[in-house]
Amino acid sequence: MAIFNSPQNNATARKDQPSFASDTPAATPPSRESNAVADFSPSQVAPPRAAAPAPAPEPVAKESLIAADLTIEGKIEGSGHVRIAGKFKGDVNVQGNLRIEDGARLNGGVKARQVVVAGELDGNIQSAEKVELLPSAVLTGDVKAGSMTVAAGSKIRGHVECGWDASESAAPRRNGKAAEAAEPAERAS
Repeated sequence: MAIFNSPQNNATARKDQPSFASDTPAATPPSRESNAVADFSPSQVAPPRAAAPAPAPEPVAKESLIAADLTIEGKIEGSGHVRIAGKFKGDVNVQGNLRIEDGARLNGGVKARQVVVAGELDGNIQSAEKVELLPSAVLTGDVKAGSMTVAAGSKIRGHVECGWDASESAAPRRNGKAAEAAEPAERAS
């Protein structure tokens, strides 16, 4: 608490009891030449608190954007997220998420953790954890994903494998049967 007293009142004030400006008599205004004294000592000393460790900052994944008025040809690789609002021709291989906006077009293969399609994708989606097709989506290509959500109104043309892990989907299939089971029957004929 800050207390400002004139030098005359400091002599009569006790150190353990704070005095306030209203306690001083009104007849003795402080002069301009006197120095004010400030007491910043707390009346009670608070026990020191143990400082809680600050939580580690969570890494923020960066997102790259291909704007609606851009047309780009090439290859995208990286660890962040990618959002395509324009047109892109080439493969996209990211460890983050890929989003193709409504009105956007991607011609190429896709490898990403999560893929959300609202525009057009002409290419295969490989090894995604999750694929989501929104109502305006048009997908022409094969999909290999852990899970897939297809909204009413979206269009898809291609082969879809969902819910299989890498070891289960490795065996090629013929007419719905695993290739290993079909080969012995063909040799016997």
